[in-house]
Amino acid sequence: MAQDNRITGRVVDAKTKEPIPFASIGLKEEQSGALTNEYGFFQMAQPEKAAQDSLIIQALGYFRKSVAVKKGDKLEDLIIEVTKRNIVLSEVKVDGTKVKAKGLGANTNTPGEGMIQGMPGSQYAFFVKNEKGKKLGAIRTVSFYIGEHGFPKEPFRVRIYKPDGDYNAPNTDLLTENVVVSAPGGGAWFTIDMTPYNIMAPDEGFFVAMEWIVSGDKFYTTNFMDNYTPYGQIMKPTFEFKESRTWTYTMGKGWSLITMSNSTGLRYNAMIKAEVDVYK
Repeated sequence: MAQDNRITGRVVDAKTKEPIPFASIGLKEEQSGALTNEYGFFQMAQPEKAAQDSLIIQALGYFRKSVAVKKGDKLEDLIIEVTKRNIVLSEVKVDGTKVKAKGLGANTNTPGEGMIQGMPGSQYAFFVKNEKGKKLGAIRTVSFYIGEHGFPKEPFRVRIYKPDGDYNAPNTDLLTENVVVSAPGGGAWFTIDMTPYNIMAPDEGFFVAMEWIVSGDKFYTTNFMDNYTPYGQIMKPTFEFKESRTWTYTMGKGWSLITMSNSTGLRYNAMIKAEVDVYK
């Protein structure tokens, strides 16, 4: 990438000036994006489609920020400050009702054919549906079936969303902390304990997502370069459900529902499950 044709910089906390890792940076009109690395640095191509564009910065637990940029301006070594949200946790009321743990989402231990992979900043979110309409409590665990191919030990970020976007897409973050994990290997379920985060599940259900993040020196990306595919870990699909419950996210473009199916009409979904408290 030419030195005079790129946007580079760092995203930091407006109060502490500490770097913000894994923040997404997107050009609105260009529909391209990049992800900051663990030190808050990012690098991406300048806008080409429009003379003026908006650089949209989104970081977990922070207010969204927009910065106007003009084609041809010197846009190197930017310091972008973002303001932290004050997250107010809802009060958890405990009564005498009995609570038991229940598994929701994928039921099988046998993955379907195919591979689900992404580039830095992309996500696959599966809707963990409360099919029996029970009163839900805290989310205890979330699990992803990691494939044996690719680089299964590479880190990824766990995201949990309310289904309150357009057409019930993932939207509001229920998990407001960075939970970055690494599986010990592939070809198996990988489970993450969510009890420390005290996330109450919406009664209709919630989305659990895998977000591919940057690792090592490969934090730069321009429209997701293909010269190091596959990138990171690979998740497996499941064909258990008659409905499409999986959405995919691309920086700069947003969420879209995956509607593929197999020859029997069962839908292609990300192999994800969760364990949730259920009130009897």
